[in-house]
Amino acid sequence: MKNYYHIMLGSKSKHAEECFKGNFIGVDFGIDLDLTGKLPEDWRSFNKQFIPIYLAKFPDKHKVTAGLACATIWTLAKGIIKGDVVLCPNGQGSYMVGEILDNYSYHPGAILPHRRTVKWLPNTIERGSMSDRLRNSTGAIATYCTITKYAEEIELLIQGTPLPTIVTNDPTIEDISEFALEKHLEDFLVKTGNKRILVKNMTSTKKKEN
Repeated sequence: MKNYYHIMLGSKSKHAEECFKGNFIGVDFGIDLDLTGKLPEDWRSFNKQFIPIYLAKFPDKHKVTAGLACATIWTLAKGIIKGDVVLCPNGQGSYMVGEILDNYSYHPGAILPHRRTVKWLPNTIERGSMSDRLRNSTGAIATYCTITKYAEEIELLIQGTPLPTIVTNDPTIEDISEFALEKHLEDFLVKTGNKRILVKNMTSTKKKEN
């Protein structure tokens, strides 16, 4: 199963341009070690080993901060796998979309030394074209967050298919943007007869209608 992630390329996307030109994403957090061969399948095991290393370098940091930093490093280096998709803000109101191409690599002395190579797709996604829920999720200040539950919407946006604008006075519809996405998928399903479209995405709307 392909997963989708929102990834910040440095504080306020300050490293975005270099990442786009170099075809990579990465993190730092001050762990100046090559993690090749040191990435267990479970992030908890990684944290158990590397939180003390982090705190030894940054003794003024809280253990919770250390845990978040180490978990983020593990996620980018190991948790995200080849074929997964990342959305990275460019600092100008839109998102570059990339597909992970390889496993972890370490680049000592470089910015964001813990890296993954990506293939950047030609289409960007405008923040204003997203549903409210996806926009809120990608607005997180954390280095990464999982946005796989918006996979269908993201794929439509990657293809350049905007969500339809629906104006309604129906008080039973609580989220217009979500309703628009579900209505678009439903229309597509009826038109193409493609039963592989996930009908479960329309469940919440149908419940509200009933």
